[in-house]
Formats: sequence, C-alpha cells, structure tokens
Amino acid sequence: MLSKTVYAALNKHMNTELFSAYLYLNMSAAANEMGYKGSANWFNVQYQEEMVHFTKFYNYINSQGAQAIVDKMAKPASSFKSLLHFFEETLKHEQFITRCINDLTEQAVKEKDHATQIFLQWFVTEQIEEEENDREIIGKLKLIGDNGYGQLMLDNELGTRVFVPPAVI
Repeated sequence: MLSKTVYAALNKHMNTELFSAYLYLNMSAAANEMGYKGSANWFNVQYQEEMVHFTKFYNYINSQGAQAIVDKMAKPASSFKSLLHFFEETLKHEQFITRCINDLTEQAVKEKDHATQIFLQWFVTEQIEEEENDREIIGKLKLIGDNGYGQLMLDNELGTRVFVPPAVI
C-alpha cells in the first residue's frame, strides 16, 4: 500500500514521463522537418521508450491499490535551432528526470517503502544510460561542428536506432 505522499509523487512523475514522450515526439517531428530523418527516427524511438516508462508507472500505481491519474500538462517545446540544440535540450531534460527519480527514491527510502524502492531501481539504472547516450551524441556533434557531411553521417547513424520493447512492462 502506497502512502499518500509516495502515491502523489509517483502519480506526478508518471505524468512527467508522459510529458517526456510528447517532448520527444515533437522533437521527432521537428527533426524530420529540418531534414534530419535519422534523428527523427532516434527521437521517435525515444518517444516509444518514454511511453514504456509512463506505462510502468501507471501499472505500478494501479498494482499497489491506488488509481493512476493522467493529468493535463504543459505543451512541450517544438522548435530547435540545430542538431546540437536538440541533444543539449535532451540531456537537460534527462538530467531533470534523473533528479526526479532520485527524489522519488529518497521519498521511498524515507517512508521505508521497500516495494517502491525496488520498482525505482530500474529507473535509476535507466537514467544512467539515458544521460550517457546523450553526452556521447553531444560529444560527436561538438567534434563535427558545422561540417554538413559529418552531421549527415551522424544523422544516418542515429537512424539505425531500433525500438526494442521490454519483455515486461
């Protein structure tokens, strides 16, 4: 059984994961419009992953005898200056999500909610991967600079990303 505090925090974060999905869907459309088809694919895969994260929170809240409630949210950004700008914003967003997951984990520890702590460990590990991927792409983009051929090559590489649904949501 979730405490009121943990329930409210989990439900709020579930909606943050949905916001993340919408942000990446907007990024996919913006990248596509700018001619970055590979990056559009990369962001679409990211959108799908965020929907899995949303669903994990939704299912966990419901499994604990509480009601997951989808809330209205702010409109995510949809305009970006460059490929580097896309990924700098992505890293900033993922760092925000990491802070949120860490805060949730701290709340679960404080309340001795062991089940929620175990549930959140998957997300702690996931955030390490998310930030590492973003920093790697940013590093490549900084090396490439304004070289259009280099950006095209990286965009093609990003286009090879494939969504692999998890075995269990």
